[in-house]
This record gives sequence, C-alpha cells and structure tokens, in this order.
Amino acid sequence: MSNIIGKIHSFESFGTVDGPGVRFVVFLQGCVLKCKYCHNPDSWGFDDNKITQTPQELIKEVLKYKSFIQKGGVTISGGEPLLQAEFVYEFFKLCQEEGLHTALDTSGFIFNDEAKKALEVTDLVLLDIKSINPTTYKNLTGVELENTLKMVQYLSSIKKPMWVRHVLIDGWTDNDKDLTELADFLTTLDSVEKVEILPYHRLGEFKWEQLGIEYEFKGMLPPSEERVQNAKDIFKSKGIAL
Repeated sequence: MSNIIGKIHSFESFGTVDGPGVRFVVFLQGCVLKCKYCHNPDSWGFDDNKITQTPQELIKEVLKYKSFIQKGGVTISGGEPLLQAEFVYEFFKLCQEEGLHTALDTSGFIFNDEAKKALEVTDLVLLDIKSINPTTYKNLTGVELENTLKMVQYLSSIKKPMWVRHVLIDGWTDNDKDLTELADFLTTLDSVEKVEILPYHRLGEFKWEQLGIEYEFKGMLPPSEERVQNAKDIFKSKGIAL
C-alpha cells in the first residue's frame, strides 16, 4: 500500500475534452504558473486541496466508472500535475495495470527526473503551449518558456505521443507571426499527433471574484470565428493535424 498522498482539487467522471474518448479526469492541486486567464485559480495553492487520496484509493474511485471509460481512459490535469509527479507515477501505473489509457495535461514547466519517470507511464501528453513568444509567455503566466520547450523536445526524442494545446486570446496569442513560428517549431518534432486550438472563454472569471483576485482580462471577449479559423489555417498550411 502506497504512503504517497495526492492533493486533489476535484474530479470529472465523464470528461470529453481532455484526451480521446470519455475520460475520468483528476484535477490535482497546486500550480506555479499564474495564467491571467486561468479558469481554476482556486487550484493554485498547493495546500488548498479539498481531497486527499492515495493512488490506491483513487483507482478504486476510477474503477467504478471503468465500463464507461474503457474506450477512453484517465486524464490527470491541474493545477500543474507534475508538482505531484510521484503521485502521478504511482496512480498511472495502477491505471495501466487495469488496461486504462493514461493522459497527462501539463504546462511542461516542471521538467525534472521525477517528471520523466511519470512520463514513462503516460500514454499521451496534452501539452499547453501558451505562446511561442518568450515575452508573451512570461506576461501571461509569470514564468519562463524555456522548460516547456525542453519538455516538448524531450517528448519528441522519446517519441511520446502528444497533443499540443494553444489558447487563442485576442491581442495576445492570435498574432499571425507567433502562430506561424509555433507551427514551424511543431513541424520539427516527431510525436505531435495534433494541435488543439482552444478559444479563450470567461467561464472561470467568477472564481477570481470569489477569491478576491483582480481579473485582468475582465471584459475580454472570445476570439471571433474568423480569427479561430485563421489560426487553424496556419497550422493546416504546415501539414499539422487539428
């Protein structure tokens, strides 16, 4: 029995947007990024978790839904799940023993030996690249881009399947030059299966208000259909699947 304890923010038992098929999604607590548009700012504080479980306790919960997620799998998101890389490793091992597909949704900022170990039992990485422009990335997240790029290149070197996710924000991440640079960078990699363009939304704005944190993007609208299509066309023009 593992004595590793996971700090968990919440669960979603029938997720359809975090990897292939219907999935059990675990949101872990804690994040070092402070993204200006984060829809889970209540997941930032590492000790603010609502749930604590061992990997064995969590797999028991997941297996209640096994018949529904058998063709999908399990996704760990956050927060930043690799802050708890040891827990991810132990839990994903149990998932794979049960024949469940494992996906990890990460910013790539935590890139160390523990993270690499967790990636060994990860079938698919959902990697968020907020911007390929280092200045924009720092302004959006509060941290440097460098580690994320190192992780992407490592994932490519070990041929680990990944879906790259990019949130499209008017005036921030919809710049044609940056989108083209990101697309060109992705074409140099070996294991990018597709790119997901995720239009900015305001669904988490109320949480910022509840926490008493100023929401800098207050009043920001989602990108137009034209700008979303423009971004998609840039990636398609480079031969990247969406």
